[in-house]
Amino acid sequence: MTRGRTKVGSLTVVGTGYNVAGQVTPEARSCIEAAERVFYLLSDSATSGWLKTLNVKAESLHDCYRVGEPGPQACERMVERIVLAVRAGADVCAVFYGHPAVCVAPGIESVRRARTEGFAAQLLPAISFEDCLFADLGVDPGSSGRLMYEATDFLVRPRTFDTTAALILLQAGAIGLVDFTAGDQPNVAGLAVLTEVLLRHYPPTHRVALYRMSQLPIFPPRIDWMALADLPSAGGLSVVSTLFVPPLAQRPFDREVFSRLQQMAANVPNASHP
Repeated sequence: MTRGRTKVGSLTVVGTGYNVAGQVTPEARSCIEAAERVFYLLSDSATSGWLKTLNVKAESLHDCYRVGEPGPQACERMVERIVLAVRAGADVCAVFYGHPAVCVAPGIESVRRARTEGFAAQLLPAISFEDCLFADLGVDPGSSGRLMYEATDFLVRPRTFDTTAALILLQAGAIGLVDFTAGDQPNVAGLAVLTEVLLRHYPPTHRVALYRMSQLPIFPPRIDWMALADLPSAGGLSVVSTLFVPPLAQRPFDREVFSRLQQMAANVPNASHP
């Protein structure tokens, strides 16, 4: 390969968001339609069916999973299948539900590996579970800030975190789960451990929400608010449930810094407009 040039073959990784085709961007749709090879991993048969109306060559990656086997092994099979098609010279589109860079290891790794091997590769932005969460819960992450962690990682790698920012914990129903299983089998015991840790930082009466976005237009999102102390006995837990912990009271206002900022702003010339 000549420096500055890429090999024949390319990869674009896109996300479908949720609610079948309702959250697919025009850019993502165009890439799916134009691709010579399409691979997909989606969460429902309706979206899979819709995808095949855009490109009849679409191939599922779900057969990369093996029951009782660690998820990273399935991820490696997906990446190899995607990159193998790129190596063969095809313009490839890999399609994942949600955002392809949020908790979708095959999407990021496929792009990284293709680029390392000299192929043109890109990830396109998409609607993520967090975008749905903000809208469905009616919360503004800009008002207090927000922290986001994968729930198991949050537990096994203890952190010092700011409780005056909203806390979002991904896959709260899959804590400690490593091997792939068919169906939705959450780890309720893991949720109890998470509650134990959170009670070191928040009062037992602090209201939290278990959230699961709507994946089909005919079903509303599932939002269960409860006191933190009641979290271990919450109903409706899923392996894809997200835990939303609202912020505690805001930190004290620093009037000295605010005054300095006001003075600085007063000295900034008015912007000119054409």
